[in-house]
Amino acid sequence: MHSVDATVAPRNLISMDLPLPCPLQAGWELVRTIELPRTLADGLPLGGFSAAAYQQKHDRLWLLSDAPTGHLVPWGGLAKLLKGKHDTLRPGRRVLVRGGDGQPLPKGFDGEGLVIEGGQAWIASEGRRSLERPARLIRIDLGSGRLEKELPLPQGWLATPGKGLGSNKGPESLTALGPGDLLLAAEAPLLQNQAGEGISLMRRRPGEAIRSTGALDPGALGRHDGVTELLALPTRQLLMSLKRGFNPPDEWTARLQLFALPDPQGPPVQPIIGWDLLDAGLPPDNWEAMALGPELSDGRQTLVLASDDNFNPLQSSWVAVLTPRRTAACTD
Repeated sequence: MHSVDATVAPRNLISMDLPLPCPLQAGWELVRTIELPRTLADGLPLGGFSAAAYQQKHDRLWLLSDAPTGHLVPWGGLAKLLKGKHDTLRPGRRVLVRGGDGQPLPKGFDGEGLVIEGGQAWIASEGRRSLERPARLIRIDLGSGRLEKELPLPQGWLATPGKGLGSNKGPESLTALGPGDLLLAAEAPLLQNQAGEGISLMRRRPGEAIRSTGALDPGALGRHDGVTELLALPTRQLLMSLKRGFNPPDEWTARLQLFALPDPQGPPVQPIIGWDLLDAGLPPDNWEAMALGPELSDGRQTLVLASDDNFNPLQSSWVAVLTPRRTAACTD
């Protein structure tokens, strides 16, 4: 039995054209788990995957690493693997994240969010409340990795005494509501927030500055817990969030939560429903990345998740593929 948060789902959310279980309480099926290697052919360490994006046309899964030298790794063949035509993912050329001068960005860069649009990638970098390691939102050329643009973050997120993003607490998530329409989330409440004010969201519409757009209430968060990824669903009115929990020394939790897009002026929205992904068979680890994946042969959409191994030999870099369960009573 899948554990779900106590809510009642509106019937108009139970639609076969959304990547959601039907009924929502049916939960998720774990289709495949893939353990990635610890090194590539160049011998450099592989891991630290903190964000993902999938290009359906090219059957390419991009994973963003928060290694000291930030980079992306494209993996090919996921759709073919799910159809039994391959038995593993094929890594492509590593793309280093570079400054405008073409040099790799300094070690203070900590990529945590990824949106790919054509030949460009938007990346959110988590900050440490210092000039050396500021929170950032940048756009790079996907071929060269070179920095093309950086957008200033809003005042409420900047590190000032007693205010802003906490150290190593965001921006943690990045998703697209439409072309150039970006949604960012903190990992934990802002330092100036009172209890119950939730996880701050910021939105950047094309050609506009980044502005506050409400908040999510994911429930209780421990010291080592956080919202590690957001995913906007095709309706543009729903969000899925990945809530990671950790209890030292080695106890992990992973919950998927479904939210309505909040009112910028309203209170934090509570989840419509939530699912315990470890109940679905997900390996207990540091799950940080999520993207819409390829369709299965039966037409069901998939979610692709990836874990950040922290370059710790006791952890693994996992790619997991989930698909929504559908009962016989569900029709178009």
